[in-house]
Amino acid sequence: GSTFKSLPPTRSGVQHLLPQIERRNPQRTTSRRYFASLASAVMLFVFGCGRSEPPKPPPADVQVVKVEQQDVPIWKEWIGTLDGLVNAQIKPQVTGYLLRQTYTDGAFVKKGQLLFEIDPRTFQAALDQAKGKLANAEGQLATAQANQVKAQQDVTRYTPLAKERAIPQQDLDNAIQANEAAKAQVAAAKAQIEAAKAQVQSAQLDLGFTRVVSLIDGIAGIAQAQIGDLVSQNTLLTTVSTLDPIKVYFPVSEREYLEYVKDHPD
Repeated sequence: GSTFKSLPPTRSGVQHLLPQIERRNPQRTTSRRYFASLASAVMLFVFGCGRSEPPKPPPADVQVVKVEQQDVPIWKEWIGTLDGLVNAQIKPQVTGYLLRQTYTDGAFVKKGQLLFEIDPRTFQAALDQAKGKLANAEGQLATAQANQVKAQQDVTRYTPLAKERAIPQQDLDNAIQANEAAKAQVAAAKAQIEAAKAQVQSAQLDLGFTRVVSLIDGIAGIAQAQIGDLVSQNTLLTTVSTLDPIKVYFPVSEREYLEYVKDHPD
């Protein structure tokens, strides 16, 4: 409902009009002044930041090495397979059922270390039987030696009597013959004892063979038999390979081989 007079579009006219507007709406005028001040501050900040230059980075550190001419080794790589100089095949020397495995696959084992154990009951019974035969043979030897002593005494007693013709010559001859037979029985009993001792020793070895041990120091391979298997002299239980020294197998091309022979003629 207010009436404004038309003024020419000059700066003085605008300045003349502003006081009238401010007097009519002082709250709107204050807001406009606030936003104008804020815009001026933002513009100053933007232009001020645009004029600043970023800091220059420090110079980079450079390492300097003196160049020298010298021989350097030429390296080549191949894929190889390791193999022990000695690969001992571990096989049982007796037939029986495998009771247990006492090592870990791939572990290092010592010479004489227990690897497998076979059921020893059959071989223990054979050893006891062999010891019984040895005792029986020793008893037979004692009896034969006693008979031979008696026969020798008869010969000693009959010899002077036969010379004096106090007894028939036939009695002396029989005594001499009995003495020789007694000596043969003693010799046979001694032979039986030796045979019985050999059986005992063989039975002891078989009993000892139920404990399968490593014969060398090295790495024990994967067990080829399982617990409960019936194993014999032809059964491969595992393999023990030495580590020092050791062999390496790797393939090379013909060109590389010829180059090596050329560089190493010896």
